[in-house]
Amino acid sequence: MASELISSGQARLLIVEDDVDIASMLVDLVRNNGFLAEAASDAKAMDTLLAGSTFDLILLDAMLPGEDGFSICRRLRSSGKTPILMLTALREDIDRILGLELGADDYVTKPFNSRELIARIKNILRRVTNSNDAEEELVPMTFAGWCIDPRSRQLFDADGAQVSMTTAEFDLLWAFCSHPNKVLTREQLLSMTHAGTAGPVERSIDAHISRVRQKIEPNLRDPTFIKTVRLGGYLFASKVERQA
Repeated sequence: MASELISSGQARLLIVEDDVDIASMLVDLVRNNGFLAEAASDAKAMDTLLAGSTFDLILLDAMLPGEDGFSICRRLRSSGKTPILMLTALREDIDRILGLELGADDYVTKPFNSRELIARIKNILRRVTNSNDAEEELVPMTFAGWCIDPRSRQLFDADGAQVSMTTAEFDLLWAFCSHPNKVLTREQLLSMTHAGTAGPVERSIDAHISRVRQKIEPNLRDPTFIKTVRLGGYLFASKVERQA
């Protein structure tokens, strides 16, 4: 199903880019590779399109007039799960890590290689679709009062309140719950999840895990669930039970 979605042109992309020439080039590029695409020059235009249409992926420029891409990314993550691929001319690691911490699924630094961009787009769409297909036969799991449901891709706390999560964050927590009390390397986590492939593996995974910890850990200074294993990776230290 994933390959069908990618090759059939059914995937719809929203490109948020204020540079007219770059936006036009991106629209042509993704359309020539079998996708549907629309463009918005700023947050207001983006909101208008999102209000009337559903998109499978958002290509979001970091430096936009008015509300910048980082603010938009944070806002979109608070209300939805559409994958976000950040486009940035910034070269400082802290800026790229910030995008991931705010909920972006991946990023590409300008100037970018067209083939690399298309490969990243396909990778995101493939991971999302494959994870959705696989979850049809999965059941919710619980740990320490929390409940993670792969069918609705939702996380609920001990009081039953839903906790918003990005695609990458959900996939990471699901991977941990599926392998409790087992050390998982960053490379293993990357292969199991939708945590992005941009930049060093350590920084990509660590940024997403930091966000998951912020949502489930009672004390960030002394994590209870996601333990860092020096020179090893991470370990999910909790009893996990599958619901009948």
